[in-house]
Amino acid sequence: MMSSSLITNCFVLILFIAPSVYGLLCHCDICSDTNFTCSTDGYCFTATTLEKSTGNVKRSYRCLQKYQIQPPENPIMCHHNDKRNHSFVIACCRNMDHCNRHLKPSLERPKSPGCPDDADECSVITCCNNADYCFLEPIIPIDWEMSKAPAEGTLSTWELAGAIAIPIGMICMVIMVALTLWGQHKRSRSRYHSPESLDDPHQSILANVSLRDMIDMTTSGSGSGLPLLVQRSIARQIQLVETIGKGRFGEVWRGRWRGENVAVKIFSSREERSWFREAEIYQTVMLRHDNILGFIAADNKDNGTWTQLWLITDYHEHGSLFDYLNRTTVDVPGMIRMALSISTGLAHLHMEIVGTQGKPAIAHRDLKSKNILVKSNGTCAIGDLGLAVRHDVATDTVDIPLNNRVGTKRYMAPEVLDESMNMNHFDSFKRADVYAFGLILWEIGRRCNVGGIYDEYQLPFYDVVPSDPTIDEMRRVVCIDRLMPSIPNRWQACPALQAMSRVMKECWYHNAAARLTALRIKKTLANLNASEVLKM
Repeated sequence: MMSSSLITNCFVLILFIAPSVYGLLCHCDICSDTNFTCSTDGYCFTATTLEKSTGNVKRSYRCLQKYQIQPPENPIMCHHNDKRNHSFVIACCRNMDHCNRHLKPSLERPKSPGCPDDADECSVITCCNNADYCFLEPIIPIDWEMSKAPAEGTLSTWELAGAIAIPIGMICMVIMVALTLWGQHKRSRSRYHSPESLDDPHQSILANVSLRDMIDMTTSGSGSGLPLLVQRSIARQIQLVETIGKGRFGEVWRGRWRGENVAVKIFSSREERSWFREAEIYQTVMLRHDNILGFIAADNKDNGTWTQLWLITDYHEHGSLFDYLNRTTVDVPGMIRMALSISTGLAHLHMEIVGTQGKPAIAHRDLKSKNILVKSNGTCAIGDLGLAVRHDVATDTVDIPLNNRVGTKRYMAPEVLDESMNMNHFDSFKRADVYAFGLILWEIGRRCNVGGIYDEYQLPFYDVVPSDPTIDEMRRVVCIDRLMPSIPNRWQACPALQAMSRVMKECWYHNAAARLTALRIKKTLANLNASEVLKM
């Protein structure tokens, strides 16, 4: 309680100022072990305290020792002063043993202003040694108004605890986050390295064998990809170098395996169906082709926090056709070479190979310039087979993948947009691919540089729909208004561009059955390429 603390404080003060008496016995209310008696060479005293909160008056009996009194014969605290209010009084004596037993210092409220009514407790000290029952008001009393000010600025126990605990808690959180990030960084160092550290000669499997040689040796001509054990071994030895692309499925990294660049497509765990489907299609027997993106391996990797799904393919430094056409133009032979290589890859996908090592017919379903890679020799390879469907000849059915992805709206054929397409007829999917291929030809043709004249790169329908059109917007443009990308007039002055415009128009027919097949397009472009070669 507050009164007890005040008594203790006053005791400490008085212990330094009391006069000396040798062998004086005093009444002591807390000395039960010595028959309520204490011995001193200083003073006996009685203290009277008023507890403001309860109105109770308490008396305490104690001893003061000589060595604690300052100055010895004239204590400062015993000088008279009647200018302060008080609710705590001490009367001192040393004229006889147990003299303080009869001391009963009374509490008075002086007329001068002092303790306010709302104060729990305030006190002054009265000391005397001239007679029995003597007491004087102190020269240095406790002033309520002076003592109240610091109390208002003092923090409570809970406030003080909070002021200490909150900063400590924040520091602990920062340390925990730093340790977590450091641990993740340390774990990732084994996967992310500079290219210089990746040509370690102490590799374990098939040392001194390139990826191309390994694929040729292990596939035995089936074109179905590497055995699963070899795929996993390769995936565990690949080290990621830099990010080269991002998409809705995840991101694409450039990786290194024994000094060779590879592309690592990392799917998030929620895209497991797309990852599994694409890996499954890539490993179809006899699928491997120069104009289909080369598949190397598929594996799932646990990085300690979540599971990553890896799809490893050939790396092409030019990137996608979309990026390539944005950066540079092509000449007439380059345009034809690109168009012919894409049509050749598409014809291979669409073609069914019959035999014990046969290949089912496959439709891409998401053909666009972003899903076509440009190789170093200027030809192209078709990639991203996550939405592809296969035709089962035995049952004449189409195995449509079970995932939530749909094709790119800008490249959707009219029958896909208006939902009139026969999903049970495999040729419907091939015809939709041909429509998208015609739009890709238009993109390539715009960037063909003839005599220093070319158009800036644009996506199909850039002038009639926004950058991310909805199904309804594309349906209005393609199905209702029946608009097609405009052919620049300059194309009429170039025979190669004229031939390209005829091919793409035959790919855009609203009637899907009237469109050219991929094989027919391939042959037409092959003839165009041969004529250009003769001109050179």
